[in-house]
Amino acid sequence: MTDRRWYDKDPILKEALELLKLSCDDTKSSAAEFILQLQEQVASEVIEHVYEIMQEYESNGNRWYDKDPVMMKAIELLRTAPKKTQRKAALKLLLALEDQSFENFELKLEE
Repeated sequence: MTDRRWYDKDPILKEALELLKLSCDDTKSSAAEFILQLQEQVASEVIEHVYEIMQEYESNGNRWYDKDPVMMKAIELLRTAPKKTQRKAALKLLLALEDQSFENFELKLEE
């Protein structure tokens, strides 16, 4: 089987997003806000690309996160981030999802 989705290539990223997909709406909202912290750490051209993608897919996409504009923005930001950033963010996302709390997690990637 070949990888169909952009996040299937990295097992940690895949597990984090699959777990997020199955989470309740409150957890998804917290996770989206958590992921959106990436905005402060990625280049402006990445953010511009995210907005272009959002305009193209919003309310028209078939992906599980396309129906919620905040989640869509968060996932697209993660998708366009550098691979190293994606992996670090996915690890932190997994930990927060497993704890079912985002209170003690910050998405600072310089570590």
